[in-house]
Amino acid sequence: MSRVGQNPITVPDGVSVEISGRHVTAKGKQGELSRTLMPEVEISRDGDQITVKPRGDGLRARKMWGTARSLVNGMIVGVSEGFSRKLAIQGVGYRAQVQGKDLLMQLGFSHEVRYPIADGIKIECPDQTHINVFGADKQRVGQVAAQIRAFRPPEPYKGKGIRYVDEYVHRKEGKKK
Repeated sequence: MSRVGQNPITVPDGVSVEISGRHVTAKGKQGELSRTLMPEVEISRDGDQITVKPRGDGLRARKMWGTARSLVNGMIVGVSEGFSRKLAIQGVGYRAQVQGKDLLMQLGFSHEVRYPIADGIKIECPDQTHINVFGADKQRVGQVAAQIRAFRPPEPYKGKGIRYVDEYVHRKEGKKK
């Protein structure tokens, strides 16, 4: 029995959800998302409640029950509120800025790193050492943040690099004489 899958999803005001077979589309103030669910689950709507149920008693159907519910809930939260990831840059001379449709970063290389901002993603730099990534799709927001972090991941000796704001970097002691 899935503990996650049992809970119904409440559709907030301002969000419209259309269900046609296995295909789910959610529209809200942050945009529009659609997804085709796996064949092992069925989805239904009663008023402002959406429920997901497994089609059979098979192991895969029970596994996909909670997963499908989480995916639909993420779509609804994404189009109503959106998701964000915050990154911090540490290092002397390391900085970032948004220039047009690109994110420009100086990360200690001999060249500047230019990251093109994808459609559906909004990136802003409140100051030179912080990057905020916003979007309706939770997976894309996390993927973009991970790609930006991968240009210069935090190193354990001086702590220089790009890290998530809530990330703890285990610091190591340098070599001794």
